[in-house]
Amino acid sequence: MSSVIDGKQFADDLCEKLKAEVSELEAQHQLLPCIAVVLVGEDPASQVYVRNKVRRCEQLGIRSIEHRLGDDTTEEALLALINELNNDSAVHGILVQLPVPEQINDKAVLAAISPAKDVDGFHVENVGALTVGENQMVPCTPLGSLMMLQDRLGDLSGKHAVVIGRSNIVGKPMALLLLQQSCTVTIVHSRTKNIEALCQQADILVAAVGRPHFVKADWVKPGVVSPSN
Repeated sequence: MSSVIDGKQFADDLCEKLKAEVSELEAQHQLLPCIAVVLVGEDPASQVYVRNKVRRCEQLGIRSIEHRLGDDTTEEALLALINELNNDSAVHGILVQLPVPEQINDKAVLAAISPAKDVDGFHVENVGALTVGENQMVPCTPLGSLMMLQDRLGDLSGKHAVVIGRSNIVGKPMALLLLQQSCTVTIVHSRTKNIEALCQQADILVAAVGRPHFVKADWVKPGVVSPSN
């Protein structure tokens, strides 16, 4: 029988531990973690994501600062705000919600965020560190998936992991994290031939394509484990 990990329950349990750690950090070191969230435009999905992130920060006792900018915001104005946040010692993390309006180059935005404050882990310096096994800031979705897998399976070495998707946000960093755990990793994507047969070989199957019900039941061999959010 295959096993799907309950990501929501895992996240709730993890947040209880983080809440205690945040409280201890403030009590012992007088340090209140602070994240600045920047939202440009009125994208409905982004509105939901930002609202959820701010709510979670409140639950954990983390200070959050919201910067909501209009659709007509220029790239120069956004970069100036990022520079201000980079230089603000009270801000420990910066998150610019993507996508940004078309007049703004998202690559320039990601490059402008200080790697040390890049909580998304999208800066090329952090991506490079992950590639060579020197983790700094790692994208949250693949890292959370890895934590769930380790919690369920323990040692992952030697297992065959199949990652469906090759995005910079989930697929590629997920594959790199699994390689660090000594998994044998196969990445499949829209151009892969015989994707079903490759998925059927997996001990660990990670769907990172953003399409519900993409993986069919007969693609999954008995005993496979898959993280779910």
